[in-house]
Amino acid sequence: MIKTDAVIIGAGPVGLFAVHQLGIKGLKSEVIDNLDKAGGQCIELYPDKPIYDIPAIPECSGKSLTDNLLKQIRPFGSNFHLNERVQEIKEDKGIWILKTNKNKIFTTPNIIIAGGVGSFEPRKLPLKELTKFEEKSVFYSINDKTLLKNKKISIFGGGDSALDWALELSKFSKVTLIHRRDDFRGSPHTINELEKLKADGKIFIKTPFQIKSVNDGKVLKFIEIKDDNEKTEKIETDIILGFFGLIMQLGPIVEWGLNMSKKKIQVNTENFQTNKQGIFAVGDICSYPGKLKLILSGFHEAALASVECFKRARPNEKYRFQFTTSSKEIQDRLGIKK
Repeated sequence: MIKTDAVIIGAGPVGLFAVHQLGIKGLKSEVIDNLDKAGGQCIELYPDKPIYDIPAIPECSGKSLTDNLLKQIRPFGSNFHLNERVQEIKEDKGIWILKTNKNKIFTTPNIIIAGGVGSFEPRKLPLKELTKFEEKSVFYSINDKTLLKNKKISIFGGGDSALDWALELSKFSKVTLIHRRDDFRGSPHTINELEKLKADGKIFIKTPFQIKSVNDGKVLKFIEIKDDNEKTEKIETDIILGFFGLIMQLGPIVEWGLNMSKKKIQVNTENFQTNKQGIFAVGDICSYPGKLKLILSGFHEAALASVECFKRARPNEKYRFQFTTSSKEIQDRLGIKK
């Protein structure tokens, strides 16, 4: 049995920052995530894609953001339980008891659900013949864009991810962007940039088209696409990328008696506690009036939740807000020597 001040469910950026906010208050935390590595969607879906809305960081990737958050929380020595999910929870006199699918048992006064959108997997192209090429020539996320240099790439999708990657990969590869509608859902600026590249012959755009077939054999060589009138075109292709969003699976969380609406957990904005005392929800999985699905918003939510966690974990101590720049106590916890 593992006893701790808080259990954090989800090791994405917001969950990692929750470790930091608890740690500077002197609280220990354990982190559980059903993925095989920390980073959540940032690592699973766009580790190499630029992120532009983190304060004071003009540009970073999902991987670099995750790496820096992990470096930031290293002094607190939190344990990570990866490839694991919480199956059951129950409450006993103000203490929560959690059991995972690997039969680990945790006891804690605080649970912070930072599970993003829950367990997820990418939506895939509706062509069963593509299965044999997955993780060889067919991908639904990009871990290392350098492996895609000088390739013939067919990108399927009409949202931000598809458009952003089309722009990025067109710098060093032949890219064809294929969408089943004429209209894209990306930002106007991105769409304008794509149109310029199309006019210059630096990218090819096919709408409204869908995939019809691929070549036989073990090596991907070409795809065939069709439009609404069954007109077909053959495109030489080394790599297929599909960006259709995610299939969200909340899993056992839906059975915990939390106040949920449209797969989101309702919270109060004073401390981001749910309708269950001692259970908090932060990041994309929580909902309240005016909610913005930004990493920045999740950081704010985790900071406020950590204050209430302290009060529950240390009921006999008075919480004192301190600035990290002036508190020697916090600096000692962070291992800062002056």
